[in-house]
Amino acid sequence: MAAPPPTAAACLGRLRPRLHAMPARAVLSRLPRQLTLPSTPSRRQWHSTFSSVNPDEVSHFNALAGEWWDPHGSSRLLHLMNPLRHDFIRACRRSEPRPAVPDEGAALSYLDIGCGGGIFAESAARLPTTRRVTAIDPTPSVLAVAKAHARKDPSLRGKLSYRQSSIEALEEPRDDKDRYDVVSLFEVIEHVDEPAAFLERVRPFVKPGGWLVMSTIARTWMSWFTTNLVAENLLRIVPPGTHDWDKYINEDELRRYFMDRGWESPRVVGVVYVPGLGWREVRGSEKVGNYFFGVRRGGEVSHVSHHEDAEQ
Repeated sequence: MAAPPPTAAACLGRLRPRLHAMPARAVLSRLPRQLTLPSTPSRRQWHSTFSSVNPDEVSHFNALAGEWWDPHGSSRLLHLMNPLRHDFIRACRRSEPRPAVPDEGAALSYLDIGCGGGIFAESAARLPTTRRVTAIDPTPSVLAVAKAHARKDPSLRGKLSYRQSSIEALEEPRDDKDRYDVVSLFEVIEHVDEPAAFLERVRPFVKPGGWLVMSTIARTWMSWFTTNLVAENLLRIVPPGTHDWDKYINEDELRRYFMDRGWESPRVVGVVYVPGLGWREVRGSEKVGNYFFGVRRGGEVSHVSHHEDAEQ
């Protein structure tokens, strides 16, 4: 059996250089005390020197473009996970303090970052509670697949727009009305080289009271075994090279990062893939493998409409 990588990455910053010579088990035990965050790039840098896009990741997902909408292909696990994404977002919004008089005209806006072939973006645009979905991805072939698939459904016109862009190249909203009720990072953060700087760039796109939601993988021996060894190398459920164990981020690291920066109401749900049954919520599994994480941007209470209640 192949051995796991010898060291764990500094997932929300950079570890001190001397830690890189330590065994992975020792690094994992010391991460909570040793994490340091990189300085946040200036506004000018967002459009010049800093980029969260890894060219190797773009090349990898370009190669998978043709299979994106094949429910039995390399993106099969994403198709199966998609209903849980919506369940999690609804659970996050149900946890909000309700306004005294619900706004019946309220409708949600979404920004789907790293949208891939559009599995989540399309499904979000079809919800009756959705006003608009903006979906971005830096991978040209994958985005072409997303656009072509969306054109098959005339009902998506005017509600769903795709852009080939990184978050750094996307113009920052000037007013709260132009920000988004839900910003999603599904299977994205574990493919980013500098997650702290990336998350700082994402923040201005979330409305005060809006939600940043994501799904990712904990950095544990079990996750290396299931995602890298079994899923990629043995069963070939996903193509080899899809996951980099060094980039996995633990739930407690994300929680600490956001709480230190004024976000609130963190929510986490662990999920496990069961062959033949699909993805299932399993309490406590966020400590060992895949999980959803949501956090609310501090500020005014966002409205939950009667339409959304009816859908649930």
